[in-house]
Amino acid sequence: MITLKSAQEIAFMRQAGRIVAETLQELGKRISPGVTTGELNKFAEDFIREAGGVPAFLNYQGFPASICASVNNEVVHGIPGLRILENGDIISIDVGAFYHGYCGDSACTFPVGEISAEAERLLAVTKKSLEMGIEKAVSGNRIGDIGAAIQTFVEDNGFSVVRAFVGHGIGQEMHEAPQVPNFGRPGYGPRLEPGMTLAIEPMVNAGTYDVAIMPNKWTVVTKDGSLSAHFEHSILVTGGQPEILTRLS
Repeated sequence: MITLKSAQEIAFMRQAGRIVAETLQELGKRISPGVTTGELNKFAEDFIREAGGVPAFLNYQGFPASICASVNNEVVHGIPGLRILENGDIISIDVGAFYHGYCGDSACTFPVGEISAEAERLLAVTKKSLEMGIEKAVSGNRIGDIGAAIQTFVEDNGFSVVRAFVGHGIGQEMHEAPQVPNFGRPGYGPRLEPGMTLAIEPMVNAGTYDVAIMPNKWTVVTKDGSLSAHFEHSILVTGGQPEILTRLS
């Protein structure tokens, strides 16, 4: 069931979103060659708690960390640990936090030092595709309008959209109805209404969209070893333009 959020619920989600956005902003300042993904995770967990939030990912269905840290060909759900970031890497960091029982969820792919032109273009296209998807998240449109906008832009630029993992509703649970695919057909799917809150999150591969799950049962990688990027915002559908809950104003 798709839930429409009350004014009080939206207020809590704005604060959860702010905590997530500030955490990502601070993580971005700390990403450089020589840093371990585990160090980033420790910083993020401490930062979220000091801000009055609770890490949403920690122990979620057994996930052992407070952020997902996915490097290069890792698409999503990378487990932070001893891996040392190297110049030329890209790292997708996904952050979730609860505030007063309501969740914010956002992701960003960062360059590590100097990255290749291909990687730069992948990041730019993925970030722009998220913006284009958000533009379609207006009352009266349908979920398929969001996915179609993302897919069309990504494929027009020669990249592919992951099919096996999608965006989602968000609120008291991190994953709520409806699913929000990053592909689809305009005019299909549930109709958007004011009060709906969605996490829109294109995952874009430089090669094919096929993925595999590593033996740790969490980390998703591209099957062909190509680079992957991930950008995400939690948004509120309003009577006008969508409100981005996980962006600092």
